[in-house]
Amino acid sequence: MTTLPVLYSFRRCPYAMRARMAVAVSGVLVELREVVLRDKPPEMLEASPKGTVPVLVLSDGRVLEESLDIMRWALSQGDPEGWLGHNDQNLISAFDGPFKQALDRYKYPHRYDLTDGTVHRDAALGHLATLNALLTDVPYLGGATPAFTDIALFPFVRQFAATDAAWFAALPLPALQSWLSALVGSELFAAIMTRYPQWKAGDAPVHFP
Repeated sequence: MTTLPVLYSFRRCPYAMRARMAVAVSGVLVELREVVLRDKPPEMLEASPKGTVPVLVLSDGRVLEESLDIMRWALSQGDPEGWLGHNDQNLISAFDGPFKQALDRYKYPHRYDLTDGTVHRDAALGHLATLNALLTDVPYLGGATPAFTDIALFPFVRQFAATDAAWFAALPLPALQSWLSALVGSELFAAIMTRYPQWKAGDAPVHFP
């Protein structure tokens, strides 16, 4: 029997979310190992000493340590919904870089010795306004249906919105809010947010999706 690729994941990590969404939509079967970040398994650290999720250990021993690489690998195995047809690397880089930096300081100001994160919240809004403008005439960045770019950005926008849900809901960004609501309410997102127990060596394998 061929050994399945092993995906180390953490349910609430936005990077792991987008990796799981791509794996799920691709249909490629992996062994999912749910990680507790304060108690990382030595098997994961041996494969990827940097100690962050997601990590994908392929059947041939190769290791993918970045979520976008895992997304691309999964979709190279199968892309039934055409996600790779819309892959805006400039937009993704803006959200993975400046937007994510602002998000972290907004959500966790005390980690950065800040009184509050208001300035960084407002900085992130510029990126969200850009996204809202792109979504004005289409429900998704990929057009009628979600694509790679949508899924790459979505978990971080969700995290931003959840930091102060009432404030976010009152923003004049209707296209963005509709986009976010549709993705949060999707069957795909519900499927990848299943709760799994912490993986330990010797546990029966959990197949995903």
